[in-house]
Amino acid sequence: MKKFLKEACSLSLFIVLMSACTEKKSVKLPDADILHNNQDMLTQVIIYDVFTPPVATRIYTYSSLASYEAIKFDKKGAVSIAEKLRGFGKMPVPDDGKKYDYTLAATKAFFTVVRKMIFSKDSLTAYEDGVYAGFKNALDEETYNRSVAFGDTVGKAILVRAMKDGYTASRGKPKYLGSNDPGKWHPTPPDYLDGVEWCWNTMQTLVMDSASQFIPVRPPEYSTDTNSFFYKNAKEVYTINKNLTDEQKTIARYWDDNPFVIEHSGHLMFGNKKITPGGHWMGIAAITCKQSKADPVMTAKTFAMTAIALYEGFIACWDEKYRSSVIRPVSYINDHIDHSWTPFLQTPPFPEYPSGHSAITASASTVLAYMYGNNFAFQDTSDLHYIGMQRHFNSFQEAAAEASISRVYGGIHYRTGVEVGADMGKKTGALIIEKVLKKE
Repeated sequence: MKKFLKEACSLSLFIVLMSACTEKKSVKLPDADILHNNQDMLTQVIIYDVFTPPVATRIYTYSSLASYEAIKFDKKGAVSIAEKLRGFGKMPVPDDGKKYDYTLAATKAFFTVVRKMIFSKDSLTAYEDGVYAGFKNALDEETYNRSVAFGDTVGKAILVRAMKDGYTASRGKPKYLGSNDPGKWHPTPPDYLDGVEWCWNTMQTLVMDSASQFIPVRPPEYSTDTNSFFYKNAKEVYTINKNLTDEQKTIARYWDDNPFVIEHSGHLMFGNKKITPGGHWMGIAAITCKQSKADPVMTAKTFAMTAIALYEGFIACWDEKYRSSVIRPVSYINDHIDHSWTPFLQTPPFPEYPSGHSAITASASTVLAYMYGNNFAFQDTSDLHYIGMQRHFNSFQEAAAEASISRVYGGIHYRTGVEVGADMGKKTGALIIEKVLKKE
């Protein structure tokens, strides 16, 4: 029933978005609203297609960059982001003296990229048709065609880099099944899945010199001695999980963001689709833009910079995850503390150290705080459509800190994993600010 209600909710939103565009296809929405709807539509498709969190963030990054690179000409002084990143050449520019609708161009650029990266392409058709129909009724034919052509050109320029970033090669790698050596990660219950995206560190970085630029301190030395730091680290997770408060349970559930939880009921198994961690923070970026009444160019920029922060955070974190390949709490606790214990959240299928949530949320929150301030309070409704929950935060950093500790409450990370992950994320975000935002 839980699965049915949550998928029905996602499907209902999906239908509402499409229906709004088909029923009112002759009406052009405000430019910023169009950009928000484009992102919402992409999130729906990512949930439906069940992309892994790192892959989902890659899709957000290239599509958001394409949107920004096309719309930036609508604002005097706006400069290219892509040209400051590794692997991109000069971005296309519009013809002098010609009239363009840059929101239309941004929409075309966005979906030119998206269509090359998703599976459910047919799901976009009705939505896109509705959006383009609104532009057709608002523009003369020459401006419409010129804007669409320019957006397509920008999208294809972004795809040149995307097609050689290492993603295709990473699809052909063998499975990662970990190791039975003491202290090393191996597939975890209840489904014992192989390690997800174990070679994500081979992806070409956008800002970092390499995936290993922020290698953290070595993880705690593995030990089963009850007086050792490692044992106490695991015992803390166990003790917290055995005594979770209602608030801690709420926090753990709220930040779970597991895109495909396999639920078990007796002999039955079923999948529960949800938003990804990256999708959650793209939702926070959208809330930020709406609350601050950001213009279309700033909106597109916010999406692009948030996605870049997430993308780099995943690469840095995943580089260390599979280098140290630290055993998850559920495996250690079952072997050495309580063989019947199960964590509050389902353990995701990859090594523990460091925490991915901690890394990417710290990276994204650092960038958003630089763009919008350290005390930007907001009501986070990103997950409201998916799990019926929302929370208030007084700053991006507060949200990131809660997301980080939620992994300990969920029983899937040690405190050391979340602290080191957060530190990596802050360093990644700071580098992005220095290399991209401060150079404007």
